[in-house]
Amino acid sequence: MNTQTPDQESENEKPEDSQLASQEGVEEQGADLAPDEGATEAGIDPEQALEAALEQLQNGKDDLLRVQAEMQNLRRRTEQDIEKAHKYGQEKLSIELLAVMDNLERSQEAASNSEDEAIKAIREGVDLTLKGFADCFTKFNIEVVDPLGEPFDPQLHQAMSIQENTETEPNTVIAVMQKGYTLHGRVIRPAMVMVSK
Repeated sequence: MNTQTPDQESENEKPEDSQLASQEGVEEQGADLAPDEGATEAGIDPEQALEAALEQLQNGKDDLLRVQAEMQNLRRRTEQDIEKAHKYGQEKLSIELLAVMDNLERSQEAASNSEDEAIKAIREGVDLTLKGFADCFTKFNIEVVDPLGEPFDPQLHQAMSIQENTETEPNTVIAVMQKGYTLHGRVIRPAMVMVSK
């Protein structure tokens, strides 16, 4: 059992312990030095160090803003690409179906002049099929461009010929050889037309 008082214990301390304690005190004092004092001792001007740090900070902020803007642009482009893929993904199929629609319309015209009962029954079937196609086209935003009597629009129409016509104004569609179609407002087939001169 230790019978020494606390005062006696401090007197019995080894000299190495007291040296360690004094070194720790010096280190703590060094840590308490202001950064400016430490920088001055190392030979670096504190104002230059501050300016360099502020410049680095500003460059970091600029880089962050640039990366954020780039990511936002990428996100927006990706969303637009996905939207276009959904809208125009069926474009090739739609173009192929236009030929079927044209053939059905031709067969309807050919059968409309006949008085034969068998052909009338076929015509009714063609009419129903044509109506089904028209409903399907409407559902998928495929719209007909039938510009008879309208001014010629090179975005929607393809002029097959130009003809003198005194009854209409110049650049007016006077005949439609083949209907055009749009998909969500984008032309998938221009209307083939005859234009007045």
